[in-house]
Amino acid sequence: MRTMIALFGNRNFLKLFLASFTSQMGGTIGITALMFYLLNRYSEKPAYATVTELMLSLPTLAVFFLVGVFADRLDRQRVAKNCDWICAVLSILMLLALVIDVMPIVFTLLFLRGAVKSFFYPAQSSIVQGILDEKEYPAAAGLNQMVASLFVLFGSGIGIISYWSIGIEGAILIDALSFIASGLLIHLCRISEDIRLPNGKHSFKDLKIRLVLDDFKEGLLYIKRHKLLLTLVSGFVVFGILNGGLSVMQVFILKYKLSPTNYEEISIILGFVFGSGVLAGSLLASSLSHKLKLQTILISALLAAGGATILSSIVNNVWLYMLCTAGVALAIPMINVAIGGWMPKIVDPKMMGRVQGCVNPLMMFSQTLTLLFIAALYPVILTVESLYWLVGGCLIVVGFFYMIALPKFNISTVNKTASSVLER
Repeated sequence: MRTMIALFGNRNFLKLFLASFTSQMGGTIGITALMFYLLNRYSEKPAYATVTELMLSLPTLAVFFLVGVFADRLDRQRVAKNCDWICAVLSILMLLALVIDVMPIVFTLLFLRGAVKSFFYPAQSSIVQGILDEKEYPAAAGLNQMVASLFVLFGSGIGIISYWSIGIEGAILIDALSFIASGLLIHLCRISEDIRLPNGKHSFKDLKIRLVLDDFKEGLLYIKRHKLLLTLVSGFVVFGILNGGLSVMQVFILKYKLSPTNYEEISIILGFVFGSGVLAGSLLASSLSHKLKLQTILISALLAAGGATILSSIVNNVWLYMLCTAGVALAIPMINVAIGGWMPKIVDPKMMGRVQGCVNPLMMFSQTLTLLFIAALYPVILTVESLYWLVGGCLIVVGFFYMIALPKFNISTVNKTASSVLER
């Protein structure tokens, strides 16, 4: 906890932390409101809610070969702030599309916003890696997880309340203002040139097709040569399945099984329960990261989350379901903190953007496939319970995979291997 508090003494980190908070606000409240708007307006078409989430993940696959190259070749600070400001413009255009009620345009703008936001996280995480010391990485990952948990805790509730009180248009406007605030915070950071431009100065005109493809290939080869990194990345597919499934499963099980008549109100309570679990898990994970091996935390959390997810599908009572959901929520931050504290230690700073540019599309690809799978087969072929079995089973399988694979590596030497892998 002291390490977390000490991080705020770094003014650049404080601004980036607040920027991350507001940027996530710009990606949570309006989308939550939009999902419930669609479920109410087109209740006979649950696929619309799935398509909304799909428009957030699918764009990554359209720009996956560019995002890491932009983060490593262009000014990382400029890339991050421009992403926020472009997203703000797209949100305002989406607001206009909702006013005239043209859903194809709304989904198209969602797709474009998702594509632009794909460039934000590799640039932002690369900056954070540069401004912190190695010992601060797990604490920073814990703080980032706490930000995410706060939005799980309050985002869904605020999104629904915003939808009730100021309508879908007002909720989307909050999104736009949040993106603007995030961009301003990043603009105010004072980042040294060696962090913003670790590979030297390049302009947008320098990014020829050949250079982009070569850099993307270099990122893939870097992961392939770094055996520990390759092992970790191999399990990332399941994280996309988890994100894709959880984005719609909870709403579906409430509306179509546990609480059809008042699922919106129950969703708010569930959001508080899930968010409280994630927040508690974030604090616990940050504490355990200094006492246990990261691989122990990661494996235990995967198995626990998988078991609790499967158990969630069995119960027929809303309150028992919330108890199971709290178990899943408690485990998820431990997965994220373990990965978030590990990756900066084993990846060379010059390659972080390209590594993230390879990892994020892998997760988004599995997330997109999961959402397409749900949109095509639910509820005609699949039941909501089978969705929980799929996600929970995948988590358990990856947990056992890491249990077998990770002990083979000498974790204490990972910091030395990053530079040697790059030299090869």
